[in-house]
Amino acid sequence: MLEVLKTRRSIRSYSPGVVSDVHIRQIIEAAMYAPSARNLQSWQFIVITDALSIIRLSEIHPHAKMLPDAGHCLVVCADLSIEPNVGYAVTNCAAATQNALLAIHALELGGVWLGVYPREERMHAIGEYLSLPPHIIPFSMIALGIPKSIPPVPERFRADRIHYGKYHANQ
Repeated sequence: MLEVLKTRRSIRSYSPGVVSDVHIRQIIEAAMYAPSARNLQSWQFIVITDALSIIRLSEIHPHAKMLPDAGHCLVVCADLSIEPNVGYAVTNCAAATQNALLAIHALELGGVWLGVYPREERMHAIGEYLSLPPHIIPFSMIALGIPKSIPPVPERFRADRIHYGKYHANQ
């Protein structure tokens, strides 16, 4: 598990290919095992595989130009009818998004987190395009596909960002 955590990379280049329905279900199932405030699991998932919708979403989101090459998009949404506190609802979706990305990597697929919340213009345009009701907030999109290549893993451990007992500015 630690190897999956340490080697997961954001994939922005994809090879042609289809992600199976079985893998998509496994990815969403992993997302649904994320921790959530009061265990309310206040998320909804939209699976996008049709080319026209993927192209439109790539036009709406300024950093989603890779979506057509990826061929698949998962939209993670906060459901305010389950968790009305937006802060908790989006935190829950962040955990679900991370779990999905870890599952994608574990399945040797590629994915990248495309932030939607809290950018109002993205939330509105994506919500309108996907016909989301007012209590469903688009939180993130995940481009999903067959990775063209895997970037090298940089060293990310920073001992200077660990504080014991209380924060120490100049450890």
